Amino acid sequence: MDTNNIRAALLEVVHPGRQNKSIVELGMVGEIEAADGKITVTLLFPKRRDPLAEYLIGATRAALIRNFPDCESEVKTEVQEDPKPAKKKLELTEDTIKHIGKIIGIASGKGGVGKSTVAVNLAVALARMGYRVGLADADVYGPSVPTMTATQGMQPAAYGDEGHELMVPIEKYGVKWMSIGYFAGEDQALIWRGPMACSALKQMILQVDWGELDFLLIDLPPGTGDIHISLVQDIRLDSAIIVTTPQKVAISDVRKGIGLFQNENVNRRILGIVENMAWFTPAEHPDEKYYIFGKEGGAGMAAELGLDLLAQIPLVQSVRESGDEGEPAALGSGPDARAFIELAGKVAEIA
Repeated sequence: MDTNNIRAALLEVVHPGRQNKSIVELGMVGEIEAADGKITVTLLFPKRRDPLAEYLIGATRAALIRNFPDCESEVKTEVQEDPKPAKKKLELTEDTIKHIGKIIGIASGKGGVGKSTVAVNLAVALARMGYRVGLADADVYGPSVPTMTATQGMQPAAYGDEGHELMVPIEKYGVKWMSIGYFAGEDQALIWRGPMACSALKQMILQVDWGELDFLLIDLPPGTGDIHISLVQDIRLDSAIIVTTPQKVAISDVRKGIGLFQNENVNRRILGIVENMAWFTPAEHPDEKYYIFGKEGGAGMAAELGLDLLAQIPLVQSVRESGDEGEPAALGSGPDARAFIELAGKVAEIA
């Protein structure tokens, strides 16, 4: 296989922090090996830590898989010799979150329950009430915050000396947003193993200049995997909110999520359950309710487990439309917006 073709494919991988130049243009591509159906690419990094190193490694591997699907792909790293004195390696500490009042994880046992919709709208609702709010999109495999807030294409600025760089979150609707989606192409799949995803998550939270906040919400990926364990072990998480829908299959999976936070080795407070898509309400008849996904499933689970039912969010067409258009429903005045405002009031009271 011609290594020139491989090098050409790597022109797709751009460094967001270096004027969007490709890793080839920046001289970051070292040795390329192609033999026996396997491609090995070595990326060259300086001794100082690149804050987007994990992203570049994942993006390089994704480009290889996308362009050479029949070959096994491997990405190695190598430190370039730098004549300058070695700078201090970046250490991710909790200094950037020490001025944050409460850090709350928004979790679910399975996908498709509208967890990110709840997280984004809760953040906007809290901001409408006058609170200082940030949201970290920790769903590194399926970041949706840029789309739901119409901030696609934006890239957080960065500042600081080598080894002490901080990213500046995007601000819109009175909320500070941070997501791995700001550094990846809209159609680019992030192919990361657990440790890489966990490292990226920590950067999305700890390498960000959040300033002073009353609340930082963390939109967790669905499930109970490495990312959740890493989060509760390495980052201060005060409590969690569990999102479900009324269906029995969703409720069954949510039990696993609840079990994670109640595990004796995790032991994080659960503020309560949010039942999303609790009923369907036609926009033309806001007082009508149709229980198309079942009735009171989340309420029953909350009662059974001794947890508070924080809110029942109706399924209104405007919720989906506003999410697609990047204007969260909590900005409006309909039944969905009122539900999110009520949820925000409860969270602010008990968190």
